[in-house]
Amino acid sequence: MTAEPTTSTHVDRAEASIRAGIHSGSYPQGSRLRERELSETLGVSRIPVREALVRLAAEGLVVTEPRRGATVRQLTLRDVDELFDLRLSLEVFAARRATERCAQGHRPPELQQIMDRAEEATRRGDAAGIAAANTAFHAEIITMTGNRLLQASLQPSLGLMHWLFRLTSTEAGPHLHCEEHREICRVIYSGRPQLAEALAYAHIDIRREPVLQALSEVLPPA
Repeated sequence: MTAEPTTSTHVDRAEASIRAGIHSGSYPQGSRLRERELSETLGVSRIPVREALVRLAAEGLVVTEPRRGATVRQLTLRDVDELFDLRLSLEVFAARRATERCAQGHRPPELQQIMDRAEEATRRGDAAGIAAANTAFHAEIITMTGNRLLQASLQPSLGLMHWLFRLTSTEAGPHLHCEEHREICRVIYSGRPQLAEALAYAHIDIRREPVLQALSEVLPPA
């Protein structure tokens, strides 16, 4: 007899499904996320749906308000600009620190494994897979620092980063991202911290203005 899925499994499935719907635009920005409708669509009770919405609120994808319930966050240009500020503050330092640890002999294989997945997704033209792998790439560099406070500082913004990658995907963009990530990966493993820091800064900062310009037609200022 097949065991019934656990509540945790239901929550994970609901969370993944709702997140994918937000990223793809199936649940538009500002739209209501009604527990009853979601539970019927996903085939689970309202309890795991409610827990999934709590998790997604912690990622910054969902906003919950008393008496109004949950809605998909309405992104603004200010949100995007502030995310770039945060990434430049945390990820550039992380690239340097991760590279220093590699130079000291701490060379975990996960970053290369994620890079391999990103390259495969890019070859397939899999927009969802590309965004997921790119987000995981940046998160793994943070993890490689071994700094728990740094990881905790970036964790709440990973959902927004993933969402932004989906919103700003272009035909040439994924291939350029992949090339730049490949070089950052190579430099980190080669143990050259100053170069890793410079590449990480350029990789993030050079996209700020083009991204803000592209989104200015679809997102409100603030």
